[in-house]
Amino acid sequence: MNTVLVQVPQDPTANHALAPSPLVRELGSGEEAIFGRGGRGHPVDIELSHPGVSRTAGRVRATEDFWTISNLSPDRTYVVENPEGGGEFVKVAPRRLDMPVPFEFSRVVLPAGVTRVSFLVFAHQHTYLDQSPIAPAGPDATTSAYPLDQTAKYFLVLVALCEPRLRDGASAVIPSVPDVVRRLAKHPDCGDLSRSAVGFHIDYLARTKLRIRRPSADVPGARADWQRAALVSLALRFDLVRVEHIALLDHDLPAALVQRAIASPSLRVSPSGLAVGT
Repeated sequence: MNTVLVQVPQDPTANHALAPSPLVRELGSGEEAIFGRGGRGHPVDIELSHPGVSRTAGRVRATEDFWTISNLSPDRTYVVENPEGGGEFVKVAPRRLDMPVPFEFSRVVLPAGVTRVSFLVFAHQHTYLDQSPIAPAGPDATTSAYPLDQTAKYFLVLVALCEPRLRDGASAVIPSVPDVVRRLAKHPDCGDLSRSAVGFHIDYLARTKLRIRRPSADVPGARADWQRAALVSLALRFDLVRVEHIALLDHDLPAALVQRAIASPSLRVSPSGLAVGT
């Protein structure tokens, strides 16, 4: 059964990579594909026709429900991005062999001078437990690391703070308090949300829920918006807020659809608000 699809962009103006036919290569478990510029004496399966790409740049290998990547370059670091995540990426060091990639949908980016060459990898859907094991109750119960109520207003504030990064992982925008007020103004539960109320929720999240520590005043680069920036960083790092949570901000989406997408690892709500399967 095919477990991995490798797709090279058709448009060479997007990243200056000329994609030969076929554009999509299927790999079954245990199969591999070499990528690079290619040439005489350097056969490749995935051709990236850019002079800044090594003739034999790397290798993609399908393994059960995940895949690995090898960097065959002696001096260039590659980056594997998660286009559906909040700026998640992993680095593939030069000469690194068979590094497992944790993303189901990935963009492999190769540095090539002033531009970047990339291709996409679609892995087989990851496996999960059918259901969570029954947790013990009472004094032996495991305490929640970050006890967040996804139906509370403070969670909507947190999602609004994280939204720019969820929509574009490369974004450095941290919404201000007025930005959050405007974003939530049309929500049926937040029409009367004031600036002071948003500020209270941000402070509550930082002090009580996520327990953010204030940086020392003499730390170089300490910013006035440290609290909001720290909340966004922590929430995205531990997946406390995910891309499907954006749907909570849009009151015109069916509540049942939103809750189903949030609860199911096999169903996601894209930033555009549409439910998509993975």
